[in-house]
Amino acid sequence: MAISLDQLPKAAKEKKAETKKYFSVLKRKNPKGLDLLMQELHDDTFEKTDCMQCANCCKTTSPIFTDKDISRISKHLRLKEVDFISKYLRRDEDSFMVLQTAPCPFLESDNACLIYDHRPKACSEYPHTNRRRFLGITELTLKNTEICPAVFNIIEELKKRMPV
Repeated sequence: MAISLDQLPKAAKEKKAETKKYFSVLKRKNPKGLDLLMQELHDDTFEKTDCMQCANCCKTTSPIFTDKDISRISKHLRLKEVDFISKYLRRDEDSFMVLQTAPCPFLESDNACLIYDHRPKACSEYPHTNRRRFLGITELTLKNTEICPAVFNIIEELKKRMPV
């Protein structure tokens, strides 16, 4: 059963310890074919997922902005990089450049992105469930199960398809 956004907080909390343990065992086993299965699960899930109906990632979290992102977006907005940074960004506790506020200031009322064609790389790759070497991002994925219903659904399906 696919989880919806309104069910996500409770379900993610209930499954957090189980998923963390699952990822720990998965890392020890390092199963062959994991990246291919993740790609398949990602593709299957996002064929049935309309991110424009949710946009919870844009409403609750910030991507990391690289120097290239800052340069590209600043140019698109016709702002000096220093002005873009002072208006929209801050350094987080890990010294990454992130948004000052949530929801994202570029998120429109219909969940469209004002800078979609120029968005940060982290946004274009989100939720990272189709990334190679999946075992390297299990902590990020665990966090994303609390933000994105699609990630939660992908991981629950992974547990069924690749029991440990």
